[in-house]
Amino acid sequence: MNSPKILSPQEFYGFKIGEDGKLARWDKIVDYFWHLSNNSSRVKVVELGKSAMGNPFILVILSSPKNLSNSERLREISYRIAHPRGLNEEEINNLIAEGKTVVSMTLSLHASEVGGTQMSSELAYELATRDDPVTLKILENTVLLLLPCANPDGNIMIVDWYNKYLGTEYEGCSFPYLYNKYVGHDNNRDAYAITQVESKIIARILYKWYPQAQMDFHQMGSYGARFTIPPHTDPICECTDPLVWAEQQLYGAMIEVKLEATGKSGYETQSTYDCYSACSWDSSLCFHNVVGMLTESASIKLAAPMYVHSHQLDSSTQGRLGYKPQMSFPHPWLGGWWRLRDIIEQQKIAALAVLEVAATFREEVLRNMYLKAKRQMGIGNSEPPYAFIISPKQHDMLVVYKLLQTLQATDVEIHLAADEFEIDGAIYPKGTYVILTSQPCRPWIIKLLKTTFYPETPWTRKPDGSPVTPFDVATDTIAEFMGVKLVEASKPLKGSFELVESIELPKGGVEEESKFGYILDGRLNESFAVVLSLLKKGIEVYRVLEPVEDFPVGAFYIPAKEGLVNELKEETEWHHVLLRAAKSADFKKKLVKELRVGVYKRYWGGNPDEGWTRWLLEQYGFKYNSIMDADIKKGELINNYDVIVLPSDHKSLVLGEGIEEYYRKTSPKYVLPKFPPEYQSGIGKEGVEKICKFIEAGGTLITFGQASNFAIDELKLPIKNVVQDLDPKEFLCPGSTLRVNIDTEHSLTYGVANDCLVLFRWNCPAFEILRSAEEEDYHVVVSYPEERILQSGWLIGEKYLSKKAALIEAKFGKGRIILFGFSPQFRGETEATFKLLFNCLLG
Repeated sequence: MNSPKILSPQEFYGFKIGEDGKLARWDKIVDYFWHLSNNSSRVKVVELGKSAMGNPFILVILSSPKNLSNSERLREISYRIAHPRGLNEEEINNLIAEGKTVVSMTLSLHASEVGGTQMSSELAYELATRDDPVTLKILENTVLLLLPCANPDGNIMIVDWYNKYLGTEYEGCSFPYLYNKYVGHDNNRDAYAITQVESKIIARILYKWYPQAQMDFHQMGSYGARFTIPPHTDPICECTDPLVWAEQQLYGAMIEVKLEATGKSGYETQSTYDCYSACSWDSSLCFHNVVGMLTESASIKLAAPMYVHSHQLDSSTQGRLGYKPQMSFPHPWLGGWWRLRDIIEQQKIAALAVLEVAATFREEVLRNMYLKAKRQMGIGNSEPPYAFIISPKQHDMLVVYKLLQTLQATDVEIHLAADEFEIDGAIYPKGTYVILTSQPCRPWIIKLLKTTFYPETPWTRKPDGSPVTPFDVATDTIAEFMGVKLVEASKPLKGSFELVESIELPKGGVEEESKFGYILDGRLNESFAVVLSLLKKGIEVYRVLEPVEDFPVGAFYIPAKEGLVNELKEETEWHHVLLRAAKSADFKKKLVKELRVGVYKRYWGGNPDEGWTRWLLEQYGFKYNSIMDADIKKGELINNYDVIVLPSDHKSLVLGEGIEEYYRKTSPKYVLPKFPPEYQSGIGKEGVEKICKFIEAGGTLITFGQASNFAIDELKLPIKNVVQDLDPKEFLCPGSTLRVNIDTEHSLTYGVANDCLVLFRWNCPAFEILRSAEEEDYHVVVSYPEERILQSGWLIGEKYLSKKAALIEAKFGKGRIILFGFSPQFRGETEATFKLLFNCLLG
């Protein structure tokens, strides 16, 4: 009987992968992997779920037939070696002898970085068909978990866009929208908050298998090195186990050797991309003792080749001095044509090199995984902090449960106190949640929960003293973002603590029936979801304008009505909130209505802050419409909207003016985007005039972060952004949590904790109200204290923020402008400031 015919990618797609002008679409790629799975005993395809837009999200497992038939046992071994508590040396030795090195690879998370997903078919085909000694050793000693496309929706968008303009002057031009339903490029900033569907799938598979190495394939600008490979550059996070960095160098060295041996040039190590932040799918795994690695290929125009002149190449980068041979850059590329096929080949060489290391050093890699886990558990037993205690007194306990669920989704063990216990003179009751740091993923716990100060080192300052801005944010302290209060245990806990298998949300419902009605706590984010659902059903809801019983100003009141209780029970049980029986209805209150909301959406590649805004509003049930330039220019906005939201954005991108200057200033390493005329967005002066009329007629304009500069400049507000255009040596705050003062009497702060923190990014404004004849029209709602402003992260030039405004409400005609100096919904992570936005959207 003849063996089934395994088609090569070229035979299946009808073109060679990486051929100029050719891209494989996700539906066809999925078909090809099923073809491999159906015809090769070395390939197994598993559909893990659906993407945000309903496309299949698949895992491809590649190994020897024997290993695939025993894959569940190999998964158990991989996981157990990474979690060795209770195992003796003999048991560990047996697991190592039986186990295989597990390597995971995530490809083309950023959909415009097409090389990884295109390469995946060829990589899988070679592993499925080659019988040379190296390939057989890889198959025998490793299990490859291949996620051929970590953003299926984006691949379809990009491929269709590319094909639409193939052969025209716009071939290979940038995609004008976000290449993900909500978050675009920020899908690689979601590895600890795990908010998006695709992130949940990736986390589930990685933390179920616990690979020993994880590789994330990306692309970068077109004018630097041809290929940035492991290890990462400094600074590194000190809490990470040093073996992670040592192994990164081992894998990176093999990649470098293979690239040079096959005639490739322009590869670079220890450059540009640090591993301090924990938000991406390479760095996050490093905090779990996995060797998380990143590659970045020089980009082209999607599948259209580029010619790069030698003098156009970057003279230096972070980690490299000059465009000449050096230890981290031994063989510079001299310029010329650069093609998708070049990207495919270098990425495939890197992938196979990592697999060869994993196969050759199988036993040592597995033992190192055990050693890292054992060492981190030991540190957790011998060095503070020994635990993080969830304070029993929380502003919004449902957000606490969200944090605990998120931590569990990233393999953090949660314990519950079986009895009352004491630490540092404080007594904590039975039922207190505790996160012990004696865990294999101790670095992850420290990174996300401990107060953090970004390192001031030679790697974070240039010789002239200028700060080197972190690759992402300067702190990942998610508990601070969410407003959850933690206590660090400076000595070992004494008591009985039980492991929590899953976090159970409290049971919601109606406390008891009342003839007066019911009170809903306005301090809970989830209460807004309940209110919006009730409003959609035509049920009256009021905002309470004074303290009632033990609720502060801003609670919600639902009047009693015959037959209402069952409906209220259904809503409150679904949202896990408790409705309290009102003892009277004799208090100040205001009828609540849901406002008509428009969220501004532009082209120029889309705006992730806009996508996050849409995502968050949908999570809580707010209705909105996306409004674009034509909608604004048409005018009559007041007939359709009560509120218009401008997500954080540079004013050039809102106006559609000065675009070239903006891109050259902010993205000098990238090709200036080129779009067909119909995708060159901007509201222009005409749109500014229509927005003015909207506000003057009674509408509300809300601006986040950078977009507040647009409002100040274009609407001629007597407000100054005091940190605009300051030299970074004078002022820098690149993603840090800051302390603020809250005007708790203002309606925008109803339900907000008076000690909440705001997340300030490098391009955020800080406001000073200038002297004018209408000073009473400007209200400072949130401001920075005089000193000791930084909570976590990095802040240079505190004096510039001292006593300045972070949130202003300004009267403007019959309407108002609400200027945020930050994004209250930042990446769906900043639960502590969600209510500042929600309060704007209820009338």
